[in-house]
Amino acid sequence: MKTDIEIQKDVIDQLKWEPFLNASQIGVSVKNGIVTLSGQVDAYSKKTLAEKATKKVSGVKAIAEDIQVGISPAYRKTDTEIAEAVVNALKWHTMIPEDKIKVSVEDGNVRLEGEVEWEYQRSQAKSAIENLTGVRFVTNLVSVKPKITPYEVQQKINSAFQRSANIDAAKVSVEVVGSKVILRGDVRSFAEKEDAENAAWSAPGVITVESKLVIKEPEYAFED
Repeated sequence: MKTDIEIQKDVIDQLKWEPFLNASQIGVSVKNGIVTLSGQVDAYSKKTLAEKATKKVSGVKAIAEDIQVGISPAYRKTDTEIAEAVVNALKWHTMIPEDKIKVSVEDGNVRLEGEVEWEYQRSQAKSAIENLTGVRFVTNLVSVKPKITPYEVQQKINSAFQRSANIDAAKVSVEVVGSKVILRGDVRSFAEKEDAENAAWSAPGVITVESKLVIKEPEYAFED
């Protein structure tokens, strides 16, 4: 079992490993396996990248993210310019039904609303715009309209677990209640937990994923 100091060191090293991040801008503290990220970066994409990098580190149980986005005057855009850029980005993304999504911008904070058929369309809408210049935050309120039975959802998720090299399907159970998926069981790392949750989100018609997965690091037997 890693100590908090060991986890902190590994997170800092992982942030340094990311070429688009300046690790000196990000503070890292750890308590009981919960990592708190703080500091200021110049783009929203760097904020999300820091969180993703932290999730890769073994021993991390949860992340409290308090990184602020401070855009320099040279790269600041008006809300109208940001809205135009967002609309264009959605328009040119082939997997997103841009006519189903409404966009509003206030002080660099982008709000997405509307309804799509698949969760990947909802998540891609956010991914398509978070790298745009001037964007400080993205609130994704796009909803997913279910068009599949709960049994079919459960079967598709279980099949995804079986295909995955990172998920021990035998230790994760899936329950589907309406459009909500409930995951239970043990996983070996934060990364495996996220992979299982992402697989559930990728199923058609899923609106909510309730994760009750518990991270348990594997125990190793040592011979004398």
